[in-house]
Amino acid sequence: MKKVVLIMACALAFLCSHGQEKPRWLDSSLRNQHYPEQFYFTGFAYSEVTQGSSVNDVTARAKNDAQADLSKKIRVKISSATQSGMSAQTVNGRYDERESFSNVASTTSDTEVAGLKIESYYDANAKLAYAFAYVNKQELTGYYKANIGMLLQQAEGSLNTAIRLEQNNEKAKARAECERARPLFPGVRYAQDLLIAVDADDHESLQLNKSVNLYNEMIQMLARLAQGVYVYIESSEDFFGKPEHLLANKLKAQLAANGCSFVEDAVQADFKLRLNTTMRTSETSGNMVFCYADVEIELYDTHKQKVVYNDEVSQKGGSVSQEKAGRKALEDAVKKIITNLIPWIK
Repeated sequence: MKKVVLIMACALAFLCSHGQEKPRWLDSSLRNQHYPEQFYFTGFAYSEVTQGSSVNDVTARAKNDAQADLSKKIRVKISSATQSGMSAQTVNGRYDERESFSNVASTTSDTEVAGLKIESYYDANAKLAYAFAYVNKQELTGYYKANIGMLLQQAEGSLNTAIRLEQNNEKAKARAECERARPLFPGVRYAQDLLIAVDADDHESLQLNKSVNLYNEMIQMLARLAQGVYVYIESSEDFFGKPEHLLANKLKAQLAANGCSFVEDAVQADFKLRLNTTMRTSETSGNMVFCYADVEIELYDTHKQKVVYNDEVSQKGGSVSQEKAGRKALEDAVKKIITNLIPWIK
């Protein structure tokens, strides 16, 4: 009985491998006839079974190569068509703005193909796996026309929110909304390039003016928001038993000289700086008093949402009185702290 089952299994495997009807797309003339270049992007590849590789391995390799062949054809088509297509357009008479958008936003390297279909066939006699990738251009353009509208709607929504936040002086939140919009533009640019390559006469669906204007608006807003860094300072300072703000005020002056601004609301800050300062008298020598300023520092980056710098500084200062010695220690401590902080606040 086992022998009969084994024979039947072998026969079934033979029929599956040898009885599969050869697809029409194996023949190049039939392939071109049924999938004409006017209506389809196509890719074709084959892979040979080698020692150590299985049928599944070579079939998968053939499929990947066929998809890569199709993607390459689209990239070549895009490359040859976009320059002439874009040069025929004007955006408020400003070619440089359009060119900037094209250069900066078209950095995506992936050729995504919506609606791609891949078929495969294995020839057991030749030990070759064949694959054919194809996509209907009409279906492709329909998808990317809708995709442009969707992406631009999302970008416009984020930028409108950023404008309101900027007006309310919520700089960190405004920047976050701009950064949320930024990765949408490469997708817009790729879709526009593909539509120019496939359907060069349909410029209305590209929404070139809107995409360039939104992109420029985002870049200009980011430039405004980058002109200064907003810092929120939380300071606890015990100056020989008295609450003070001597160190915090000195640090503010130094940070302001380095382009920082200060906010009263922590949610508006790019950075939160926490300071804990205590003073101690160490010794007296003749008419001189020596004191230490002990400062704990923690710098929190609100964009990265983590502490990027923390340290403890103990700075000695001497003068004719405890108060003057303490102030001298604080002044010298500020010099150390600001040197260490500045590389992190940017």
